[in-house]
Amino acid sequence: MDKQLTAPFQKQLQEQRASLLAQIATLRGGNVGRAEASAEHFSAQTEDSRAQAATARDLELALDARESAELDAIDAALKRIEDGVYGICIDCDADIPAPRLHAAPETLRCIACQGKFEQLGKTANA
Repeated sequence: MDKQLTAPFQKQLQEQRASLLAQIATLRGGNVGRAEASAEHFSAQTEDSRAQAATARDLELALDARESAELDAIDAALKRIEDGVYGICIDCDADIPAPRLHAAPETLRCIACQGKFEQLGKTANA
């Protein structure tokens, strides 16, 4: 996919990245790490039971992992644009249709290969 065709996707990815970083900063109360924010948050809540605090901490850590994975996927998509391989399925080398890229610009696979990938994941976890 040439630069002219990737420009809208690059813009969309950069906007998603900026929005996610702003969301992370807001949730953490600034540009601090999730662990620091969690420590500050839970040190002030000494009245909560240990189970409640542990559950809340686990939830915050899970959110951090999801946010990190989302940022990694966006950064990888931006790198694929830079490398000139954006919009090509990593499994079958077919072009990923533009509507799929608009819906999920960080996607790695065409719909058929994504379905196979998800099915393999379900089988492996069964």
